[in-house]
Amino acid sequence: MSRLTIVGAQWGDEGKGKMTDYLAQNSDVVVRYQGGNNAGHTITFNGQKYALQSIPSGIFSPKIKNVMANGMVINPKAALGELEKLHSMGITYYQLFISDRASVIMPYHLALDGAYESLKGGNMIGTTKKGIGPAYADKYNRIGIRMGDLLNPDYFAERLKDALAVKNMELKMLGLDTFDFESLYEEYLGYGRTLKSYICDTALMLNEEVKKDSKILFEGAQGVMLCIEHGTYPFVTSSSPATVSVPLGTGIPPKYIDRSLGVCKAYNTRVGAGAFPTELESDLAHYIRERGREYGTVTGRPRRVGYLDTVALAHACRISGIDTLAVMLFDVLSGIKELKICTHYVLDGKKIDYIPSTISDYERCEPVYVDMPVWNEEITTCKSYDKLPENAKKYLKKIEELVGTPIEYVSVGPDRVQTIEVKK
Repeated sequence: MSRLTIVGAQWGDEGKGKMTDYLAQNSDVVVRYQGGNNAGHTITFNGQKYALQSIPSGIFSPKIKNVMANGMVINPKAALGELEKLHSMGITYYQLFISDRASVIMPYHLALDGAYESLKGGNMIGTTKKGIGPAYADKYNRIGIRMGDLLNPDYFAERLKDALAVKNMELKMLGLDTFDFESLYEEYLGYGRTLKSYICDTALMLNEEVKKDSKILFEGAQGVMLCIEHGTYPFVTSSSPATVSVPLGTGIPPKYIDRSLGVCKAYNTRVGAGAFPTELESDLAHYIRERGREYGTVTGRPRRVGYLDTVALAHACRISGIDTLAVMLFDVLSGIKELKICTHYVLDGKKIDYIPSTISDYERCEPVYVDMPVWNEEITTCKSYDKLPENAKKYLKKIEELVGTPIEYVSVGPDRVQTIEVKK
């Protein structure tokens, strides 16, 4: 089991960064295979909190090779800003590799992201306006710029001129300022020079690591419920965080992916618009939000909060081939007066256990709950599964029963050491 994928099994923000950091201690390589700097990972160890957006979570260990793979869209200015912040916090020794095939997020992508979101009016997606969607759109329209292009001045000039011919026309149509070729060219050529030592053919490198039987962690951004293919479309991200995206987003054949760990919270949260059947709007939602510090790592936006939804969780496990689960922020549920788990939905009077394909149907789904016994004991110092309160164990067992996937890890606090290995 040398190659493990860590996947968000809800709507993102599940705690993937902590699990990647925890498991990376025994890994050789950590790979981000999709998404961009719209995703935030908060990692805490030795009493220090670190917030990452596009840099892989293995960056804190000098022995780990960190890869930003071809499936990502990368804002080079933002990535350099992340590295500078890490340097200021004492993280100066690391190994970083950036795919020469990864798409570049350009300033016009940010401008267009905000403009397109505003045009949606009441149907806004809730994008972070980091340019992710427009960058992926240009990739598939074949007018995108890639990281390797920044290393070739003549070719980059050609690609940028072709892109601006289209993008400036779009910007004019939307009443926005256009971009000057010369200033943009010099700025991004500069980023290429600065990042040159990191940019390489990461697919070639990763396949060499496979041959050496290196331990590789593949780290996704967001969660399966935000998958462009199988999420709550159109309120989704612009890529697929599912395990099936790893081969395409890294250049490693599917047969080399050994196992998938799904990361989920002990409850549900969601940032941005879209259907959320178990959403709470009571004092309980406020309690969970404050106790769990449920505010976006990138945007600071308060997250929507709800009871655990095992219909959505089972969907994520099925779509992504998740073998085991890591249940995060379990300590947040201690002391809650009323605790429920969603087991099914009711849609137009019919009981269902799947996610409808259209948002109009999904918005009409009513959750069916099972009441769960509560516990008041503080569990943040628990070091083993056996030390958890009996009612806490019942909650975990009910998840396994409803989802059909065993729980491997339970997080009882933000620090690396506050992680219980349930089944070794």
